[in-house]
Amino acid sequence: MLPFINIFGSQVNTYGICAAIGLFVSLTVGYFLVRKKGICYEDLIVTAVYVVFGILIGSHVLFGVTNIPNIIDLFKNASQYDFIDFMTKLFGEYLGGMVYYGGFLGGLAALALTYKYSKFGHSIEVFDMFAVCIPLFHTFGRIGCFLGGCCYGMESEFGFTAHGNTVVPSVNDVNRFPVQLVESACNLLIFFFLLFLYKKEKFVNRLIIAYLYVYPVVRFTLEFFRGDTYRGFLFGLSTSQIVSLVLFIFAIVFTIVDRLRVSGKPKEAAPAQ
Repeated sequence: MLPFINIFGSQVNTYGICAAIGLFVSLTVGYFLVRKKGICYEDLIVTAVYVVFGILIGSHVLFGVTNIPNIIDLFKNASQYDFIDFMTKLFGEYLGGMVYYGGFLGGLAALALTYKYSKFGHSIEVFDMFAVCIPLFHTFGRIGCFLGGCCYGMESEFGFTAHGNTVVPSVNDVNRFPVQLVESACNLLIFFFLLFLYKKEKFVNRLIIAYLYVYPVVRFTLEFFRGDTYRGFLFGLSTSQIVSLVLFIFAIVFTIVDRLRVSGKPKEAAPAQ
């Protein structure tokens, strides 16, 4: 693992670099996907800014949800801390991490609000573009996780051993399954699958639902190979596994309701001969 690299004498976080590369690549791909849909590059950039803010807020909020018992305990014992220590523990430790699903939902909410209230003249195709690009961005993000040492895998004979990782000390000196790289590869495959559907005009305006049929299954499975235990567990499942189940069920229900709505529409009368 390599949580930092030295650039011009300054230490730079490798996860941040991977995320920045992923954002640039995703924006570039997104532009080529929607440039014939009447969406200009400037509008796409503005939308991306809102979506990034949504991702950041949502990912930190869900991380905080996994730490609710610790946050409650912190407030109960607030008198034991001075202001700086209290805020550092709250925002640095209990709200400082990020959870992917929170970022996904936050970004999707930001996109929906931008689509509804912006004056950019967006078309609904931006949701299909978002569906295609999010696993591409996630591909680079998981590489950043591997380099940083977070989201690490379980102890395994197959894998990698990190030494001297001061950012995530718990990853050190144990051979671990590279679950981050496996998920990165899976996300890349999902990206190509959704890109194929986009090009073939399948699941038009419903690619988000197609994504929710695939990624939650991948994430639910790979969670069993994770070695970090601070993500929160419920009924023997991790937070991300619970969210995966909810999103997968949502995709099924949405599809059923959508099919019933379409089948219930009256058919247009054939033109007179």
